[in-house]
Amino acid sequence: MGTVCRVKTTVEVRDELLRRAKAQAAARGITLAKLFTEALEQRLRDARRPAGRPAWRQLSGGLRSLRTETARVRQRIEEEFERIDLEDED
Repeated sequence: MGTVCRVKTTVEVRDELLRRAKAQAAARGITLAKLFTEALEQRLRDARRPAGRPAWRQLSGGLRSLRTETARVRQRIEEEFERIDLEDED
C-alpha cells in the first residue's frame, strides 16, 4: 500500500461552526482533523452522485415488491376476521 501524505492548511470557518465541530469531535472521541477529513470526504462523495436524485433516495424503493405481499396478507387477515365474526353470530 502507498504512503499517505498529509498537509497542513489554514481554513477559515465561522466561530459557531468551529465550536460545534469541536463539540462533535469530542463527543465522538476523534480529533478535529479527523472530523474535518470525514466531512470533506463525505461532501466529495456526495458531489459525485447524480444531481437529479438525492442520496437518501438511492435506497428508496428497495422493498417495493413487498407491497403486493402486504396487500395479500391484509386481505387474508380481513377474511379471517370476517369468518370469525360469522362464527360468533351463530
